[in-house]
Amino acid sequence: MDPEVVQLAADLLATQAMSPGCVGIAGNQVGVGSRIFSVDVSGHPKTRQCHGPFVLVNPRLVDASRPEKGREGCMSVPDLTGDVKRATRVVVAGAQPVSGNELTLRTDAFEARALLHELDHIDGKLFLDRVAGAHAVYKRKVYL
Repeated sequence: MDPEVVQLAADLLATQAMSPGCVGIAGNQVGVGSRIFSVDVSGHPKTRQCHGPFVLVNPRLVDASRPEKGREGCMSVPDLTGDVKRATRVVVAGAQPVSGNELTLRTDAFEARALLHELDHIDGKLFLDRVAGAHAVYKRKVYL
């Protein structure tokens, strides 16, 4: 409920909305050391389950299924993608920035991958830290 956190949450969502193809952004990607991120997988073709745009503060992984390989990209590494093993079903909990209320999300597929990707960011990791090796890293395709 801190006004600075509320403003940061709004800024994350606005930055994400202005960034084509972006489905999540963490505080440390915009130079803020707080454990906060936004996610919105609305309209992404790989989305099965979608909670719409949301921000979590001090999020934590509560439960996860066994990992499966999938392709990921990142605004922090714009020219590359990579194959990363991540859980396909997760439960993540964290505080909502305006109310401070605890929010628990149960999700799967692409939204689960996006949440785990952002959790990695706030722990100081990039998707490249999770690829099996150079053979699992690819030049990003550009579609005109």
